[in-house]
Amino acid sequence: MTFDWQPREPDAARAQRYVHDGFWNDETLGQILAAGLRDVPDHQFTVRSERRPWRGSFADVDMMARRVAAGLRARGIGPGDCVAFQLPNWVEAAAAFYAVAYLGAVVVPIVHFYGPKEVGYILRKTRVRALITADRFGAQDFLANLSAIRAEAGGLPDLEWHAVVGDDTPSDAIAFDALLAYDPIDGPAPTDPCAPALVAYTSGTTSDPKGVVHVHRTITAEIRQLGLMQSPMPDDFEDPEAIDSLTGAPVGHGIGMLAALLLPVWRRRHVHLIDVWDPKRVLAAMAEERLSAGQGATFFLTSLLDHPDFDLAVHGPLMARIGLGGAAVPIAVCERARAMGIETVRSFGCTEHPSITGSGWDDPWERRALTDGAALPGVDMRLVGDDGTDVAAGEPGEILSRGPDCFWGYTEPARTAESIDADGWYSTGDIGVLDEHGWLSITDRKKDIIIRGGENVSAAEVEELLIRMPGVAEVAVVAAPDPRLGEHACAFFRMQSGMAMPDLATVRAHLDAAGLAKQKWPEELREVGEFPRTPSGKIQKFRLRAALRV
Repeated sequence: MTFDWQPREPDAARAQRYVHDGFWNDETLGQILAAGLRDVPDHQFTVRSERRPWRGSFADVDMMARRVAAGLRARGIGPGDCVAFQLPNWVEAAAAFYAVAYLGAVVVPIVHFYGPKEVGYILRKTRVRALITADRFGAQDFLANLSAIRAEAGGLPDLEWHAVVGDDTPSDAIAFDALLAYDPIDGPAPTDPCAPALVAYTSGTTSDPKGVVHVHRTITAEIRQLGLMQSPMPDDFEDPEAIDSLTGAPVGHGIGMLAALLLPVWRRRHVHLIDVWDPKRVLAAMAEERLSAGQGATFFLTSLLDHPDFDLAVHGPLMARIGLGGAAVPIAVCERARAMGIETVRSFGCTEHPSITGSGWDDPWERRALTDGAALPGVDMRLVGDDGTDVAAGEPGEILSRGPDCFWGYTEPARTAESIDADGWYSTGDIGVLDEHGWLSITDRKKDIIIRGGENVSAAEVEELLIRMPGVAEVAVVAAPDPRLGEHACAFFRMQSGMAMPDLATVRAHLDAAGLAKQKWPEELREVGEFPRTPSGKIQKFRLRAALRV
């Protein structure tokens, strides 16, 4: 292995249980992908893009991936080598991902809007040998960024070569098309199922991205877990009642990668991508091709519902069932959707442990829309207080989890040791409450707790009330420095088009009427046009907190 990591794999008894219960087998990521693409060769694979639109079949993408794999192998890439790609939601991203998996190499996806700071960190930390990148996209000039990274102290000593998708291939690079000039490989290479398959970087609440290492067994378990939670894989791959989804979340991030490149192939469903999340274009595509959209973080759903082109008669039936997760889900959003005839189901997970809790469409609405579900099959979960002991039902505590789809460590061994204990419990950093039936409700991130004069204030509790105010599209409450109390609550508002932000007196009157204790009320308000976000749509609260300390 080329990067430094010290895995915390499950103990022998749990590993044996995962195998016995069918969560783990010796199937690799490459084998799962190759089987899915082979079984439905005529299935559609489409990319909606102003720059690189593409339409083809699974057979076309599979052939492209096998040729790229041959091109990678000819340049020295083999099992265990780290290969990164930084591409928008284009077909070349899928071909690169599948090709690396076929070789038994380690896939390192990089979100396409990451800049030199994040990209340099990822390439160095993972000791990437080869990079597949675009020349430019939107505001990002990837080639200029790469040159700037190479010019930094230390450069990129492990990066041997890079290939470029686009119109501009510099003399020190390889055109992506050159990787397609080889005879395709026959099939996936034999690989140890306990070897790393994927390093997914996440920058949810920290300034530096965290390298999350999934082995073949954990990522394939996640594909099955999440796929079965959505619905069982049908025997009839051409189910006329099934509605496929349009994915706009970046494929360089865990949520977009699963939704666009992995789950549809495993479930034998068509793949539809869009490279820019533009609600107007998304709504048009939904109507044109009978597609669903809006799954994931609530931002994706509300951005469609708030757009003037949203037509309940046209788009409502295509969004009859929407899965929400990836960030806190306000109950008000679920209630709004239900009033439109859109049913929702919530789930909880993260890049490290993607599927911790969830519920099914047969569960009562109060459970699947007002809680984050119960522990999924094979998953162990407990809630602990600050002293590390389990809390009682109804009491808040930090969520600890372990399961067949839980990662085995970070690229930084010290971070692994901090996050996974000797018994395999992963500390999520999220605060929740379990009811007496084992249903979980996320209440906060540990870092989102505001300590005002020694008393804890839940940001999520305040946000849930503020989002119900007229004209509020989104709200985020964070800790602001306070010379007397240490911290106080500051509310950031993103308003609906044409609506004015409420003043402090109006906010306080609203919270007073809702019965919220006065010490929890925001003492400062800010308005934003757009929130800083992670690739999965989460609001980056650490950036909001930093803005208050300038």
